[in-house]
Amino acid sequence: MGAELLVPAQAEADDVVLSWEGEDVLAVRLPQLSESLDHILAAMERRHGMPLAELDRKAKQETVRLLEARGAFAVRHGVETVAGALGVSRFTVYNYLNRETALSREKAAKGE
Repeated sequence: MGAELLVPAQAEADDVVLSWEGEDVLAVRLPQLSESLDHILAAMERRHGMPLAELDRKAKQETVRLLEARGAFAVRHGVETVAGALGVSRFTVYNYLNRETALSREKAAKGE
């Protein structure tokens, strides 16, 4: 996800310091969330073996579902970033998200 490993002395307030047997041994600097989204999108393209914009509609819907589960839409401009990567409009991404919500409610109502 693009994290950076540091010696504990270089750790800043937002970094995660890992300790072993009471001694700080490593610090991890996590990337900004927007950078993480770019990493996630690149990994999904590698997994599919093609740009996300070339996926069929069903695969794009599944991609949106996976991205939602990973918190991609909590990132500022997340919908816009994903829409650009998928080659669709923001409206389409919102439709995919609403579709998933409706399906989840339907399954819950059926007791699945």
